[in-house]
Amino acid sequence: MATTPAPPTAPPKPTWDPRRAEPPFPWLRPTIRIRLTLLYGGMFLIAGIMLLSIIYLLAAQALNVGSDLPFKILSGQVGSSSCNFPSNPTANELNNAMNACVNQQRQHALDDLLSRSLLALLGLAIIAFAFGYAMAGRVLSPLGRITRTARAVAGSDLSRRIELDGPDDELKELADTFDDMLERLQRAFTAQQRFVGNASHELRTPLAINRTLLEVHLSDPGAPVELQQLGKTLLATNERSEQLVEGLLLLARSDNQIVERKPVDLAEVATQAVDQVHGEAAAKGVKIRGERAAAVVQGNGVLLERIALNLVQNAVRYNVSEDGWVEVTTLVQHGHAVLVVSNTGPVVPAYEIDNLFEPFRRLRTERTGSDKGVGLGLSIARSVARAHGGHIAAEPREGGGLVMRVTLPI
Repeated sequence: MATTPAPPTAPPKPTWDPRRAEPPFPWLRPTIRIRLTLLYGGMFLIAGIMLLSIIYLLAAQALNVGSDLPFKILSGQVGSSSCNFPSNPTANELNNAMNACVNQQRQHALDDLLSRSLLALLGLAIIAFAFGYAMAGRVLSPLGRITRTARAVAGSDLSRRIELDGPDDELKELADTFDDMLERLQRAFTAQQRFVGNASHELRTPLAINRTLLEVHLSDPGAPVELQQLGKTLLATNERSEQLVEGLLLLARSDNQIVERKPVDLAEVATQAVDQVHGEAAAKGVKIRGERAAAVVQGNGVLLERIALNLVQNAVRYNVSEDGWVEVTTLVQHGHAVLVVSNTGPVVPAYEIDNLFEPFRRLRTERTGSDKGVGLGLSIARSVARAHGGHIAAEPREGGGLVMRVTLPI
């Protein structure tokens, strides 16, 4: 039985990158090495020609070529306005006087040449430095573009690209390599955030089902006490898992720059956070105080409220058992909106401050078995602050507790 040959596959289409397109006249766009060579060689040649021309002109002016002698012979006698000759000199005296006169003129010419050459050298140096500064800025402008793009990328904007045009020289190769690296980084970060988001969404459904089943079981009045207690424990565990999933989802969403920004008053955000935590604070005997002045920023209100809520909740939960307080203030300082949350609490060593902002990290005494949270509050706060172009800092408070300061650009 004859088999039908497979149809020939089409050849792969060549990929075309406009940034790597060959210019129509490549010899008109030399590489940076050739440009620097031509620049330095041309500057040296021009400076040499100018210096030789100036020296020649100064020497010709100083020697006064084509002018009359500084003395005259009149009827067997020597008369001069600038040279001293004896009256009725002998031949030897006349020769000595003429040599002295010529040497005097030569010395005067050399002194004049030296002074004028120094002035010309000073002028050439000023022109050379100015021209070199301008040309260096012109040559190094691609590096400035690369630096500005790297600074923008450092602000979590991975979508920026250099896209440097010009000949295929060392600078363009560096810019293209940097663009390729940014492309890979953006794909990696996008894949990571998509994975966390998808995993969080997938975990929501079974957790919601578990919570529903446990609540139905706990609503049965005929259930034994042991099962009631077990159901409450499982419900609390399920609630912590839901908080963890929500925290991971929010952390994945807040790692990028905020695209849609609206005016948000930090004072209003802080007040809403205080209202939500007021019941928990009253139950623990913690007083919440502080003045909240208007501080409007451009950002996402939901994410900013999450920062304030996480900080105030931590301040209430990690507090002392008696006479505890939390102070929440907002203000505008040095052109930035500032949210400050300080509280009483246990003494925090200075070397533990950085660890508090890591996911799932708490103080050493509460790494496990804590019902105060899932360990993502400060990580989320730092991520949201960075996404808004700001930063969060913590410092131990004298006597115990922490002072958390969130600074956001207005």
